[in-house]
Amino acid sequence: MQLTTLDWVVIALYFCVNLAIGFHYYRKASGSVGEFFISGRSVPWWLAGTSMVATTFGADTPLVVTGFVYKYGVAGNWFWWSFALSGMLTVFFFARLWRRAGVLTDMEFAELRYAGKPAAFLRGFRALYLALPVNTIIMGWVNLAMVKILILTLGITKFHAILITLGIAAFILLYATTSGLWSVLWTDVIQFVLKMSVVVALAFYAVRAVGGLDALQAKLALHDAMTNSGRNTLAFVPDWTSGWFIMFMVFLSLNWWASWYPGAEPGGGGYVAQRIFSAKDEKHSLAATLWFNIAHYAVRPWPWILTALVAVVLYPNQKDPELGYIQVMVTHLPASLRGLMLAGFAAAYMSTMATHINLGASYMINDFYRRFIKKDADERHYVSASRIATVLVTALAAIAALYMQSIEGAWKFLMSIGAGAGLVFMLRWFWWRINAWSEIGAMSAAGISSLVLQSRLAVPIVDVIRSFDPKLPAGALDQSDPHGFAWLMILTTGFTTISWLAITLLTPPEPMAKLTAFYEKVRPSDVGWKPIAASLPSHSSQSLLWATADWIAGCGMIYCALFGIGHLIFGRGVQAAALLLLGAFCAWFIYWDLNRRGWANFVEDGTTKKIEERPGVHV
Repeated sequence: MQLTTLDWVVIALYFCVNLAIGFHYYRKASGSVGEFFISGRSVPWWLAGTSMVATTFGADTPLVVTGFVYKYGVAGNWFWWSFALSGMLTVFFFARLWRRAGVLTDMEFAELRYAGKPAAFLRGFRALYLALPVNTIIMGWVNLAMVKILILTLGITKFHAILITLGIAAFILLYATTSGLWSVLWTDVIQFVLKMSVVVALAFYAVRAVGGLDALQAKLALHDAMTNSGRNTLAFVPDWTSGWFIMFMVFLSLNWWASWYPGAEPGGGGYVAQRIFSAKDEKHSLAATLWFNIAHYAVRPWPWILTALVAVVLYPNQKDPELGYIQVMVTHLPASLRGLMLAGFAAAYMSTMATHINLGASYMINDFYRRFIKKDADERHYVSASRIATVLVTALAAIAALYMQSIEGAWKFLMSIGAGAGLVFMLRWFWWRINAWSEIGAMSAAGISSLVLQSRLAVPIVDVIRSFDPKLPAGALDQSDPHGFAWLMILTTGFTTISWLAITLLTPPEPMAKLTAFYEKVRPSDVGWKPIAASLPSHSSQSLLWATADWIAGCGMIYCALFGIGHLIFGRGVQAAALLLLGAFCAWFIYWDLNRRGWANFVEDGTTKKIEERPGVHV
């Protein structure tokens, strides 16, 4: 792909703007670890929410979506669409509780909720586990995506692409280490606007290249007929006779609550929790996560999907399906937009990497180094240590990219090694009996069982399953096969759930003093905290019933908007109107209920204080 002088000027200007933002917030972020990692808890909802959306829009996302469309059609996106169910749980059940907890990282929560050495071990172990192997895998697949983009757009080798990617990563370090989360938040806003603009433009030119939307639909129907796949590529839900249907059912029934997935962790966590901590107050934390889920699932997917569908038509025999998206860009994007498009991919890469660099460093410094290694240094020392940690996590991610081949494979691996632990991360807020050993047991059981099931040790188990699921390949469970991945998730989740429940019931509960302190600070629903709530004069006013109603309406709003927009794009006016109207009703219900009950119980202005509740109304 030829780049003109103007293209390089556009790219250079983009990098200069990001660097200027970093230096602008240098002094503010250097004051304390709180300013560096959570922006002093003073971020408005729209900034925190947009930053979450920008983070989930990495350079890898359009590529992996294209891979799904190639293999499974539009319905393949249920791999991540299903996590809207988990995202809406975070909005209505957990966002205000996280903000109320007042912690710096979600790892710090361990010692707020649990007591003694098990709590300390859990905090340190999870901090290193998420900061090093998990964060490295995530940043590794983001690096891999950028490498693939550079190879195809610039016509260079993988080695040279990695060198350029390292150069961009070094640039990210300049502003991420300079100004911490402040620079990440504001560069995310710029990057999100740029990214959405270029992917919409690419989708427009891609559809025009095949003759318009009607021609695209006709060519996809012909493609489906010629491949004899029996699949309707444009279907939003897979046919029950397809080989992929079992995986679709697992996504809907299991994955969204059982598995850990970046940006949609059951119960909240990761960079979503970090943005919640940074929000001004509870109302802003709830609004931020609500805006994030609307933009992430309902607004953003269709430009990627349209370009992916064009790639299926134009390049049906693409050896690496994930490259189809880039091939459309190289071939059909006007020369005048190529520099902007490459800057857009750099923005996608940078927004995700900057967040994970900052998040990984926060775990290493706040939850391991400061907690266990050097406890009594001043704030400037920890800020300096944080900057060193950002360099370390970036270097590890670059190494990981060398050994990865498939972004989809990395996604699935990360989901499988945590399958079943998600329920603990949700119930620890609502059931007093959960203890530190519950979390330790869940994480250990999930990782061990997943790895065993993908090894030769699982062959006898697979042979038994094949007696009633003949489509399952022989041998160890293979995550690249739909049936193999589905059974991997089912078995891992089952074993993990049994393990952590047994551990919970066989070990003593947390001390009453710790449980009481947690309950009084966070005020979860009384339903699972009756032994503790009964001993206190005041009780929580959180209503699980109304939260559930809002969750159902939120999921309805997301999916109605998502599929309503899809029907509108493909000219199905009646279906589009019905779904969009239903989605609008769901949005009205959420606003009515939150406004009626009050958006928050607490606000922050240096201290925590109770807002006067309306008589007879429960939050």
